[in-house]
Amino acid sequence: MEFKKRIEELLNEFLVTREDLFLVDLKISAGDDITVILDGDHGVTLQDCLDASRAIEFNMDREEHDFSLQVMSAGLSEPLSAPRQFRKNIGRDIEVMLNDASEIEGELAKVDDEKITLILRYRKPKDIGKGKVDVEEEKEIPYSEIKKALVVIKF
Repeated sequence: MEFKKRIEELLNEFLVTREDLFLVDLKISAGDDITVILDGDHGVTLQDCLDASRAIEFNMDREEHDFSLQVMSAGLSEPLSAPRQFRKNIGRDIEVMLNDASEIEGELAKVDDEKITLILRYRKPKDIGKGKVDVEEEKEIPYSEIKKALVVIKF
């Protein structure tokens, strides 16, 4: 069996036993350095990473194929990519870079399988008279228009 397919198979077998976890990315370099990035509906613990690592490593023969393995959680600096990742961040502010190079920042309000909905809050000049008025609007963004989405970290 091809090396990459065997790794994917072992990883999928592990994820079937842990429905709260899901794969964000799997990279295998030319030198057989394996990087697995996991996320979870309720976060990912160190034990989750160890369990995933063991599920792969204990079922591979290093005599047959030498490799290095790194299993990690998707950190806050990692872009959101799957609807499941967006769902777990509902209520947080996110910054979305669109395919046309524009950027939008707002509170993630809704998520479905085709799009996300942001609540945009900003101030704009009054139609009549001086001063500004607070505006709140919803904007739907299909996944196909999203180039990159990141959680905004506030201190």
